[in-house]
Amino acid sequence: MSKSALQKARADYQPKLPVALQGAVKVKEGEPTQSVDNQEEIKALFPNTYGMPLVEFVPGDVANNTKMNVGVILSGGQAPGGHNVITGLFDTIKALNPENRLFGFILGPGGLVDHNYMELTADIIDEYRNTGGFDMIGSGRTKLEKVDQFEKGLEIIRELDIKALVIIGGDDSNTNACVLAEYYAAKNYGVQVIGCPKTIDGDLKNSQIETSFGFDTATKVYAELIGNIERDCNSARKYWHFIKVMGRSASHIALECALQVQPNICLISEEIEKEEKSLDDVVEYIASVVAERAAAGNNFGTVIIPEGLIEFIPAIKKLIAELNDVLAQPEAQNLGRHDQIDFVKTNLSPENLAVFNSLPTSVSRQLALDRDPHGNVQVSLIETEKLLSSMVAVKLEKWKKAGKYVGKFAAQHHFFGYEGRCAAPSNFDADYCYALGTSAAQLIANGKTGYMAIVKNTTAPADKWIAGGVPITMMMNMERRNGEMKPVIRKALVELDGAPFKAFAAVRDRWAKETDYVYPGPIQYWGPTEVCDQPTKTLKLEQNS
Repeated sequence: MSKSALQKARADYQPKLPVALQGAVKVKEGEPTQSVDNQEEIKALFPNTYGMPLVEFVPGDVANNTKMNVGVILSGGQAPGGHNVITGLFDTIKALNPENRLFGFILGPGGLVDHNYMELTADIIDEYRNTGGFDMIGSGRTKLEKVDQFEKGLEIIRELDIKALVIIGGDDSNTNACVLAEYYAAKNYGVQVIGCPKTIDGDLKNSQIETSFGFDTATKVYAELIGNIERDCNSARKYWHFIKVMGRSASHIALECALQVQPNICLISEEIEKEEKSLDDVVEYIASVVAERAAAGNNFGTVIIPEGLIEFIPAIKKLIAELNDVLAQPEAQNLGRHDQIDFVKTNLSPENLAVFNSLPTSVSRQLALDRDPHGNVQVSLIETEKLLSSMVAVKLEKWKKAGKYVGKFAAQHHFFGYEGRCAAPSNFDADYCYALGTSAAQLIANGKTGYMAIVKNTTAPADKWIAGGVPITMMMNMERRNGEMKPVIRKALVELDGAPFKAFAAVRDRWAKETDYVYPGPIQYWGPTEVCDQPTKTLKLEQNS
């Protein structure tokens, strides 16, 4: 593999580990746990993996050097640091016993089902230390949820003498990991399943998971890009930049980027939903800020928009919920695009049909047609930034005719998604992911299954981090998916009474009026700690550190 100078230098970076993971470990078990909601339903679905205790690693005297082979799967969208989870896993199982072997399943969970794998040796691992992307073994979105998949996977597990699987993914992938762990436990197959929390969206977090890996790097990459745009904006002084950032189910990325770059406007989907804003309310808010800045002679500005905004507008959210049920009906399957639109219109309630018909054709068609593998609207394909800017332009024109607005409005549009998913991990994510991989290996060595590896106290120096595991069932509740109730890991939304949002809300009115942009610049890997080893502003505010 050809390498840049940066890659060569980064390969030599040695991730920092919590003290408890620097040698032999022993397990300190906490109290039994229960799911965040729907306890009876979750317990009935997961009788063999429900109620297990929290686990914390502390320094021990004797390591478990029993031979064990491990399989690893990268699942879902890419996030910076995934390779370091694998390198941490590899280094630890080899340290426990040099005869241990690590097998990577190619292109995600489908690799397990299709028996598509490769052994990960030291030569391969060393090529990917501290690198971005998932290209070591690739990723995929196959859902592991059917018995025939579990049994087919078991065949290759037995053939390779694999003791445990590590599934690196987001909430849906770790839900699948939990289902798989329960199935293998119920059958007494002796196969352990461990998860690792990955998503740049930041919505896989709770009392035990302080942050999902990749969020730190991705938000720093996006903040750099937005800062660059702000500087251009403040130089040309003639454009409003509408910038959509990733975050389908929550606004964590938008909020963190706003805290870093201080834009004129940042929309928070959760707030819009709570205050029951309509699409026109959102447009009115943006237009009023544009008009106020124009009155001060500033016909330019920046707007940050979460990718999933459209789903949080209450009227549209109700429409999408009914659309999901309508499209889950057997009669809706295998229809052509035109027939599917007609089917939707025929089966919607009058209230939701009125909302559907009020939307621009491009948006209504997107809502009614394509779904991702989990049955969700593919909101990243809806150009919300263009929709909002065009509606703002119309409103401003009306105000201009009524003498309420004097100014010029011209928009530029951006969507930052792929730019952040495979960036070289920050020091934080390189360390955090390596510790997660090490924790996963120790969970396996200590006989655990149905757990997710966790690392806490993450605003402290890395050697003071606390590593362990949380039962995946502890994070689960029942939600409606594809027309039926299913057990899933609850997504973490932006908390409107949380410190990060409160810090943003306290200053946004000033940011709207003033041009007080911050230009973070690129991620720094070498230099003073106050530059190179800083966690996200979100994490600092949440931990009050």
